[in-house]
Amino acid sequence: MEKEGAVDLKQRKKPSSAEAEGRAPEENNEEAEKSKKSPRYVLIPRFAKLFFGCLAAVISGMMYAMYLSTYHERKFWFSGRPELEREITFQGDSAIYYSFYKDLLKAPSFKRGVNQLTHDNRTLSLKTMNAVRQMTLYPELIASMLYQASGSEEVIEPVYFYIGIVFGLQGIYVTALFVTSWLLSGTWLAGMLTVVWFIINRADTTKIDYSIPSRENWALPYFACQVAALTGYLKHNINSSAERFCYLLVSASTYTFMMMWENSHYLLFVQAVCLFLLDIVGFAQTEKIYEVYKIYLFSLLLGYMLQFENPALLVSPLLSLVAAALLAKYLQMNTKKGTLLSRMLKVVYFYLVFTITVTLNFVAKTFIPHKENEHLMKVLEVKLGLNIAKNFTINWLLCQESLQAPSQDFFLRLTQSSLLPFYILVLIICLLSVGQAIFRRIRIKYVWTPYVCMIAAFGVCSPELWMTLFKWLRLKAVHPVLLALILSMAVPTIIGFSLWKEFFPRIMAELSELQEFYDPDTVGLMTWIKRQAPIAAVFAGSPQLMGVIKLCTGWMVTNLPLYNDEDLQKRNENIFQIYSKRSAEDIYKILTSYKATYLVIEDSICNEVGPVRGCRVKDLLDIANGHIYYEENDSYGYSKYGRFCQEIKMNYSPYVNYFTRVYWNRSYYVYKINTVISFQS
Repeated sequence: MEKEGAVDLKQRKKPSSAEAEGRAPEENNEEAEKSKKSPRYVLIPRFAKLFFGCLAAVISGMMYAMYLSTYHERKFWFSGRPELEREITFQGDSAIYYSFYKDLLKAPSFKRGVNQLTHDNRTLSLKTMNAVRQMTLYPELIASMLYQASGSEEVIEPVYFYIGIVFGLQGIYVTALFVTSWLLSGTWLAGMLTVVWFIINRADTTKIDYSIPSRENWALPYFACQVAALTGYLKHNINSSAERFCYLLVSASTYTFMMMWENSHYLLFVQAVCLFLLDIVGFAQTEKIYEVYKIYLFSLLLGYMLQFENPALLVSPLLSLVAAALLAKYLQMNTKKGTLLSRMLKVVYFYLVFTITVTLNFVAKTFIPHKENEHLMKVLEVKLGLNIAKNFTINWLLCQESLQAPSQDFFLRLTQSSLLPFYILVLIICLLSVGQAIFRRIRIKYVWTPYVCMIAAFGVCSPELWMTLFKWLRLKAVHPVLLALILSMAVPTIIGFSLWKEFFPRIMAELSELQEFYDPDTVGLMTWIKRQAPIAAVFAGSPQLMGVIKLCTGWMVTNLPLYNDEDLQKRNENIFQIYSKRSAEDIYKILTSYKATYLVIEDSICNEVGPVRGCRVKDLLDIANGHIYYEENDSYGYSKYGRFCQEIKMNYSPYVNYFTRVYWNRSYYVYKINTVISFQS
């Protein structure tokens, strides 16, 4: 009976041919009417959504750039200071980069200025270098060229033009993050939430507060644009015009990013590995992935030529991986079908690319002479526990805040702004979703945090992610689609209002508070150098101070706060010995080997009482030299000499035989290095 009933039901549901023919014209007419009306009803909301989303993205970037400019003015009282005090606000490597920008503007012509930088013998004693390649000065070249070509000399001061470009790039950075989150989630509400989280966690998302000219501040906005364009390019439902635009933007931003930062190719290598894995598991179109590989290859080769044949790009793991992937493409069989053989070939393909990459990189490093950035691999080895180093430079870099493990305060800050909990939730859902999809198919504190903001905002505002969660929870009480749409709007709105209430007063307080930045000791030192030191003087001291001296006075120095070259690393380590337990004769020989004529001792380094024992400069020097160093369960050596920076202040023999104090204040002691030595006791 049940079978008969089922048959009758099917027969009743099945329309007769006459009825079907009769309804066909009516349905065709209805569809024709809908097709006539649909463009208007579909295009208008889409255009409105696109218009207001783009407007919100642009306004967010502009407001963030204005916020940074206002905050910088309030923090340093910048407009009310003389030029020397403005320049003192640039510390460490920032001072070096800005000093070359000044040199370019002072040159008789732009071409002459570039030539002076490519054959620079006025910065470091006994060294002629190509500063443009070695220090990646392309941002300064572009800024100085724009300043002179735009006729801005009579409109704006050079320093405001320079930092204005950097602040503008940060605005582009925020806009790119906004767009990426929008592309991922489908709603520009996610972009707004990304911007809010980015600004609230500014101390962990950017170095702009204390190092404006750093290479990262120039480069990462272009990387964010590349990520946004790459996200759009890899989407499946993108039209041909948008795809072409995204491809061009990926090409331009990838190359520009590579020119702005000497370490950019390492970050692109990580990105290339992620794309390779997406291709392996079939989550992205293989043809598009290989087009991106070609962009990498073109950018590397063009960058090599325009960066004065920089060997670091030829030995880059990115080049080895891209070359291996393109080579393996012509060797592999069709692995996109669901057969057992194709799945086995995927494993072979992965092994083939990995093997060729390692082999090519080894061969390149064997036959291509290179010295730049070797320290990065040594730092990585020590950081991962694969090696132990007593080298001063390696330990010094590991003690820098950017390479330190995140503190509890860092996670507390991200939790207070509700960023970390939502990021973890979104990340878990995404990873489990990816793992589930893969299983079904095979059946067996300055780059990371901005994208934490983006991913968390995308997850909170994405209806698809809420739907995935409800699917796992097997929710049936309320319609999942409706609930997902409601929550994707309600949750970010609630988060936004709570963040506004909690953090907006703090941001307004930052902008309204006029902070005082005054360093009379450094001003006094620079003034003395400019008035009293001879033009041929060469100064030695800590790398950070030497950068400021180079910027504020223009005098030649022995070392710089840069570590991308073996000679610069050795210079810094040798000059830092003034804070070690070495004899006066040893220090004198080191300083004269670099033709130094003046030595500057900093009290803050000599008498440093840092919170982390073992990361103070004098601790690192004692470890490297094998001198006394107290640590539980650790052997220690002994030096018969006192700490040089302390002993020299006593003004007794043999120190007075080698050095004569010529200037001092509360923070600095300047000694002239004697050319005629008296060895009287």
